[in-house]
Amino acid sequence: MKKIKVQTENCIGCGACVGIDPEHFTFNEEGYSIPKSNENLDSEALMNAIESCPVGIISFEETTDNNEDENENL
Repeated sequence: MKKIKVQTENCIGCGACVGIDPEHFTFNEEGYSIPKSNENLDSEALMNAIESCPVGIISFEETTDNNEDENENL
């Protein structure tokens, strides 16, 4: 299974991903992007958000069954 990965430590907080795809992205308490949902990963808005990130910190990563429980509430 794949999930959205945001390298939040390198985020500049520009908000492009949240503006383009609020289904998949939101801001954390510090104002940096974090994944909000791992559903509908083939959406055009998600692809546009990933491509629009000015610092290129959004990608997909493969998860194992052990990690699925951690992301169940996303």
